[in-house]
Amino acid sequence: MLKKCVGDPMSIVHLKGLGVDESLSYEEVPVEILDRQVKKLRNKEITYVKLLWKNHLVEGATWESEADMMS
Repeated sequence: MLKKCVGDPMSIVHLKGLGVDESLSYEEVPVEILDRQVKKLRNKEITYVKLLWKNHLVEGATWESEADMMS
């Protein structure tokens, strides 16, 4: 038996501010570095940065390699 779906108004994304093109896609652009962390392996150290992406909330921030972000 199917149940009635109640929509959550907080999860609605407005397409006007996103810059969506005809193929319904948009480009992700990093806006701000929130945090920096160094992960130590046996032989090397890898630097990670926590990035805030355009059109995302702080909860949507991701950890990315600093070397990847520099290129």
